[in-house]
Amino acid sequence: MSKRDDLIAKYAADIKDKLGLSPDAALLTKVVIGCGPSIYNADAETVAASDPEELERIKQNYLIKKLGLKDGPELMEAINAVVQKYGSANRNKYRAVVYYMLCTHFGRQSAYA
Repeated sequence: MSKRDDLIAKYAADIKDKLGLSPDAALLTKVVIGCGPSIYNADAETVAASDPEELERIKQNYLIKKLGLKDGPELMEAINAVVQKYGSANRNKYRAVVYYMLCTHFGRQSAYA
């Protein structure tokens, strides 16, 4: 297995174990590929959920630019809901998992078609 395949398996386990959901493997793979090389960097692989600037970057660069959503308060509400569901006890909130959850929350799987 490649390093990316190992990471996809790790993220799928995170979604299943920490969020109690069954991940769509094909969509998760596309989200991971979309994250690019950031998943191989320990710092960039995770989301600093307590940093408002980081959450704003997710809103601007992922939700608005990648998923094509219109800016509004519901975007930050969704980010906060995903972070809360992930749980404050989970120190490592993986970027690919957060992006996957946001993509499914907004029903924007077509962005990866």
